[in-house]
Amino acid sequence: MNDTTDTDQPTTTIYELLGEQKLRSLVDRFYHLMDTVPEYYGIRKLHPADLRSSNEKLYMFLSGWLGGPQLYFERYGHPRLRARHLPYPIGIAERDQWMACMVQAMEEEGIDEGLREVLRYAFAQTADWMRNREG
Repeated sequence: MNDTTDTDQPTTTIYELLGEQKLRSLVDRFYHLMDTVPEYYGIRKLHPADLRSSNEKLYMFLSGWLGGPQLYFERYGHPRLRARHLPYPIGIAERDQWMACMVQAMEEEGIDEGLREVLRYAFAQTADWMRNREG
């Protein structure tokens, strides 16, 4: 995502704006909330008992998705997000819980409001695309 503009100035990626540590903290906070907040039980039950692998995979995926190192691709190949999530019933409730959990994590991690809004929009588009059932 390190494209150039008409003035040949490199663009700054979201990964660069966040930084590796903040991205790691965001993902850690997201899974902590998912694991402890009762309102997120619907998405928590779709994950394994031990969240370490899920945590690491999301971090690796987001690293590349946000313009940083392509860690997920290097280890697992193309993310194929929708295909990998098809075995899990994801409807409106699960989408909304995932989004609420991520928004809360971004707020609690102190992500800049403008950047949080950009991320919220991108996450919302992807979360809705992951739905594989109507309800």
